Amino acid sequence: MRYISTRGHSPALDFEGVLLSGLAPDGGLYVPEDWPIIAFEDIANLRGASYVQTAFQIINPYVGDAFSEDCLRELLEGAYAHISHEAKCPLVQLGDNLFLCELFHGPTLAFKDFALQLVSRMFDTVLTRLNKRCVIIGATSGDTGSSAIEAFKGLAAVDVFILYPEGKVSEIQRKQMTTPSESNVQAIAIDGNFDDCQALVKGLFGDGQFRKSVNLAAINSINWARIVAQIVYYFYAGIALGAPQRKVTFVVPTGNFGDVYAGYCAKLMGLPIEHLVIAANQNDILYRTLNSGQYQLEEVVPSISPSMDIQVSSNFERVLFDACQRNSQVIVSKMQALQKGGFDLTENEQIYLKTYFRAGRCSEEETRAEILNTHRGSGHIICPHTAVGVKIARELDRTTGASVVSLATAHPAKFPDAVRDACGMNPALPEMLAKTLEQPERIVAMPNSQEELKEYIRTRSLP
Repeated sequence: MRYISTRGHSPALDFEGVLLSGLAPDGGLYVPEDWPIIAFEDIANLRGASYVQTAFQIINPYVGDAFSEDCLRELLEGAYAHISHEAKCPLVQLGDNLFLCELFHGPTLAFKDFALQLVSRMFDTVLTRLNKRCVIIGATSGDTGSSAIEAFKGLAAVDVFILYPEGKVSEIQRKQMTTPSESNVQAIAIDGNFDDCQALVKGLFGDGQFRKSVNLAAINSINWARIVAQIVYYFYAGIALGAPQRKVTFVVPTGNFGDVYAGYCAKLMGLPIEHLVIAANQNDILYRTLNSGQYQLEEVVPSISPSMDIQVSSNFERVLFDACQRNSQVIVSKMQALQKGGFDLTENEQIYLKTYFRAGRCSEEETRAEILNTHRGSGHIICPHTAVGVKIARELDRTTGASVVSLATAHPAKFPDAVRDACGMNPALPEMLAKTLEQPERIVAMPNSQEELKEYIRTRSLP
C-alpha cells in the first residue's frame, strides 16, 4: 500500500512513512493510491467477530510491511484492552430503527481513544525499531488533546505538545490535558480559537528546517493512521445491524471532518452505507458548502458543543481530492484561495460530494432541546455534540429499511454544565474522571505566535 499527497509534490510513502510524517512536506494530506476492497462475503463472515478481529481485517490491508500480522494483532489487543465496555462501541436503541453508537468507553471518555490508543502503540513500536525519537504536535478543540496525552504519556521515544484554544474547551477537557505529570507530554493554551491552533501546527510542518531538527510528527486526524483506526467502528456497527445484507446510515457530529471521512473510507471499501450525514452545530461551514457550493469562512461562534467550533475542516481536503478526480493542481489552487477566505466548488465536485454526503445543522436551542428530549424519551443522558447528531438523525427518513446510527462521541460527564442546563440532570461522573479533577494542573499559556511556539518546543523536548 502506497500513499500520495493531495497536493502532488511529495514522494509516495508506505504506511510507516505516513505514520511518522503526518502532514506531507508539500502541505498536503496523505491518501491511499488505491482503496482496498472488502468483499461482500468477507464482510458477512465478520458477523460475530470481536472488535479486535474486525479491526485486524480492516486495518491490515493498509499497513503493508510496517507490522507483521502477529505484531498488528498484539497492538490491537493492547489498544482495545483500554476500552472498558465489553462490546467496545455498544449500540443503544433510541427509537424505531434509530441507534446510538457509544464511542466514549475509552480512558478519556471520547471517540478519539479508539484511534489514539492504537496510534501511540504504532509510534512506539516503529520508533523503537528505528532507534529514533520524535516530537509530536497536535491541535485540539477538546478531545483529541486529552486522548493523545493519555495515550502517549510516559513513552520514552516521543515528546507530545498539544495546543488548545484558551477558554474554549470545557473545564473537564482542560483538566484531562493539564493534570498528567509525565514529563514527555505538555498541553499549551493558545490565545485564539481552534483554527488558530491548527494553523500553528501546519505552520510548524511548513518550516522544513524546524521540522527536520526536532523530527516533527502529527497526531491530529491529518495523520492517516488516525483515519484508518476510525474506519473500524463503522464496519463493526454496520455488521451488528445486518450489513452487508442491509444498508446503514450514519450521522456524525462533525468538526475537522476526520470522523465522517473515516465513514466515507468504509463506504469505498465496500460497507453498504446508504447515507453519511454531516451533523453541524451553529458553525455550519460544511452544511453551507454542500448546499451552496461555496466554502466560505466565517467567524467561529463559541457553542456548547466546542469540539465542533471549527471553520477550517482539514480532512475535507481529502474528499475534495477525490471530488476533483485527484487533480493536485486543483487542490493547491483551492487551498490558496482558502487563505483568502474561501473557494467555489464546480458543479461536478458538488455532485460528487452530494453522492456520498448529506448535511444537517442544529442550533444551540435545538441542541439543548434534544438533550432533554432524549432523556425524557429513553432515560439516556447525552453530551451536546451527540445531541447535534441525534436531532438531525431524528429528522431523517427511516422508512427505507436502513438503520440510522448516530455516533455518540463523548461521555456527557465531560460537559456537565451544558447537560444540566438542558435537562436538569447532573451526568454521573465516572471514577477515572473524578480522580482527574482532583489532580494539580500544569498550565502553560502562549500567544498565537509560531516563533514563540518553536522556541518553547526546542527548549523542552527531551534529549
